[in-house]
Amino acid sequence: MPKKILCAVDGSYSANRAAACAADLAKDMGAKLTFIHVNRVPPERAAKMVYFWDETQLSAVDAQIHAQLAHACKAAAEHAVTNFDSVVVTSNKVSTAITSYAKEKEYDHIVMGTDVTNPLEHIVLGSVATEVISKAHSPVTIVHSHSH
Repeated sequence: MPKKILCAVDGSYSANRAAACAADLAKDMGAKLTFIHVNRVPPERAAKMVYFWDETQLSAVDAQIHAQLAHACKAAAEHAVTNFDSVVVTSNKVSTAITSYAKEKEYDHIVMGTDVTNPLEHIVLGSVATEVISKAHSPVTIVHSHSH
Protein backbone atom coordinates (compact mmCIF):
# COMPACT_ATOMS: atom_id res chain seq x y z
CA MET A 1 0.00 0.00 0.00
CA PRO A 2 1.46 3.37 -0.98
CA LYS A 3 2.17 5.82 1.83
CA LYS A 4 3.47 8.69 -0.34
CA ILE A 5 2.07 9.39 -3.81
CA LEU A 6 3.65 11.81 -6.28
CA CYS A 7 1.40 13.08 -9.09
CA ALA A 8 2.85 14.97 -12.06
CA VAL A 9 0.69 17.86 -13.30
CA ASP A 10 1.12 20.25 -16.22
CA GLY A 11 -2.34 21.69 -16.77
CA SER A 12 -3.22 19.27 -19.58
CA TYR A 13 -6.47 17.33 -19.70
CA SER A 14 -4.65 14.05 -19.04
CA ALA A 15 -2.75 15.55 -16.07
CA ASN A 16 -6.00 16.85 -14.59
CA ARG A 17 -7.50 13.37 -14.88
CA ALA A 18 -4.36 11.94 -13.25
CA ALA A 19 -4.73 14.44 -10.37
CA ALA A 20 -8.27 13.21 -9.73
CA CYS A 21 -7.11 9.58 -9.90
CA ALA A 22 -4.20 10.27 -7.54
CA ALA A 23 -6.51 12.04 -5.10
CA ASP A 24 -8.89 9.09 -5.15
CA LEU A 25 -6.00 6.67 -4.59
CA ALA A 26 -4.55 8.79 -1.77
CA LYS A 27 -7.92 8.92 -0.03
CA ASP A 28 -8.49 5.16 -0.35
CA MET A 29 -4.96 4.34 0.88
CA GLY A 30 -4.67 7.08 3.50
CA ALA A 31 -1.50 8.21 1.72
CA LYS A 32 0.19 11.61 1.56
CA LEU A 33 -0.22 13.18 -1.89
CA THR A 34 2.13 15.64 -3.55
CA PHE A 35 1.50 17.30 -6.89
CA ILE A 36 4.69 18.06 -8.81
CA HIS A 37 5.03 20.50 -11.69
CA VAL A 38 8.25 20.58 -13.68
CA ASN A 39 9.14 24.06 -14.87
CA ARG A 40 11.01 23.49 -18.13
CA VAL A 41 12.59 26.96 -18.22
CA PRO A 42 15.69 27.14 -16.04
CA PRO A 43 15.74 30.55 -14.26
CA GLU A 44 19.36 31.23 -15.22
CA ARG A 45 18.53 30.80 -18.91
CA ALA A 46 15.38 32.89 -18.61
CA ALA A 47 17.33 35.73 -16.98
CA LYS A 48 19.75 35.84 -19.93
CA MET A 49 16.97 35.81 -22.53
CA VAL A 50 15.81 39.39 -21.99
CA TYR A 51 14.58 39.61 -25.57
CA PHE A 52 12.19 36.70 -24.98
CA TRP A 53 11.62 36.88 -21.24
CA ASP A 54 11.03 39.84 -19.01
CA GLU A 55 9.67 40.13 -15.48
CA THR A 56 6.08 40.35 -16.65
CA GLN A 57 6.43 37.23 -18.76
CA LEU A 58 8.12 35.36 -15.92
CA SER A 59 5.28 36.41 -13.64
CA ALA A 60 2.84 35.10 -16.24
CA VAL A 61 4.70 31.77 -16.26
CA ASP A 62 4.50 31.67 -12.45
CA ALA A 63 0.78 32.43 -12.60
CA GLN A 64 0.25 29.65 -15.13
CA ILE A 65 2.11 27.15 -12.92
CA HIS A 66 0.08 28.21 -9.88
CA ALA A 67 -3.15 27.81 -11.89
CA GLN A 68 -2.11 24.29 -12.94
CA LEU A 69 -1.31 23.35 -9.35
CA ALA A 70 -4.53 24.97 -8.12
CA HIS A 71 -6.54 22.70 -10.42
CA ALA A 72 -4.80 19.65 -8.94
CA CYS A 73 -5.35 20.91 -5.39
CA LYS A 74 -9.03 21.40 -6.20
CA ALA A 75 -9.19 17.75 -7.29
CA ALA A 76 -7.70 16.73 -3.92
CA ALA A 77 -10.25 18.85 -2.06
CA GLU A 78 -13.11 17.37 -4.12
CA HIS A 79 -11.95 13.91 -3.05
CA ALA A 80 -11.73 15.04 0.61
CA VAL A 81 -7.94 14.54 0.68
CA THR A 82 -6.42 16.76 3.36
CA ASN A 83 -2.86 15.40 3.47
CA PHE A 84 -1.52 16.93 0.26
CA ASP A 85 0.89 19.59 -0.94
CA SER A 86 2.51 20.75 -4.15
CA VAL A 87 6.01 21.43 -5.40
CA VAL A 88 7.59 23.04 -8.46
CA VAL A 89 10.97 21.83 -9.67
CA THR A 90 13.02 23.21 -12.55
CA SER A 91 14.64 20.92 -15.08
CA ASN A 92 15.19 20.61 -18.80
CA LYS A 93 14.27 16.89 -18.59
CA VAL A 94 10.78 16.35 -17.18
CA SER A 95 10.98 12.57 -16.72
CA THR A 96 14.29 12.75 -14.86
CA ALA A 97 12.99 15.53 -12.61
CA ILE A 98 9.94 13.45 -11.66
CA THR A 99 11.79 10.19 -11.03
CA SER A 100 14.71 11.85 -9.21
CA TYR A 101 12.37 13.80 -6.94
CA ALA A 102 10.33 10.66 -6.21
CA LYS A 103 13.45 8.68 -5.31
CA GLU A 104 15.10 11.44 -3.25
CA LYS A 105 11.94 12.20 -1.25
CA GLU A 106 11.02 8.50 -0.92
CA TYR A 107 7.69 8.45 -2.74
CA ASP A 108 6.49 4.91 -3.20
CA HIS A 109 4.03 5.54 -6.05
CA ILE A 110 3.89 7.89 -9.05
CA VAL A 111 0.71 8.87 -10.90
CA MET A 112 0.68 10.74 -14.20
CA GLY A 113 -1.40 11.18 -17.30
CA THR A 114 -0.70 10.69 -20.97
CA ASP A 115 -2.59 11.31 -24.18
CA VAL A 116 -0.14 9.67 -26.59
CA THR A 117 -2.18 6.99 -28.36
CA ASN A 118 -0.55 6.48 -31.73
CA PRO A 119 2.60 4.28 -31.76
CA LEU A 120 4.13 6.45 -34.50
CA GLU A 121 3.42 9.61 -32.47
CA HIS A 122 5.13 7.93 -29.51
CA ILE A 123 8.24 7.15 -31.60
CA VAL A 124 8.43 10.64 -33.08
CA LEU A 125 7.45 12.68 -30.03
CA GLY A 126 8.46 10.32 -27.27
CA SER A 127 6.50 10.14 -24.08
CA VAL A 128 7.39 11.51 -20.67
CA ALA A 129 5.20 8.76 -19.20
CA THR A 130 7.20 6.02 -20.94
CA GLU A 131 10.46 7.55 -19.72
CA VAL A 132 9.13 7.79 -16.16
CA ILE A 133 8.05 4.14 -16.25
CA SER A 134 11.53 3.07 -17.39
CA LYS A 135 13.39 5.19 -14.79
CA ALA A 136 11.11 4.98 -11.75
CA HIS A 137 12.13 3.13 -8.60
CA SER A 138 8.48 2.69 -7.59
CA PRO A 139 5.20 1.63 -9.20
CA VAL A 140 3.76 4.07 -11.74
CA THR A 141 0.06 4.47 -12.53
CA ILE A 142 -0.63 5.96 -15.96
CA VAL A 143 -4.01 7.61 -16.49
CA HIS A 144 -4.72 7.46 -20.20
CA SER A 145 -6.81 10.17 -21.86
CA HIS A 146 -8.02 9.91 -25.43
CA SER A 147 -9.46 13.40 -25.74
CA HIS A 148 -11.49 16.06 -23.97
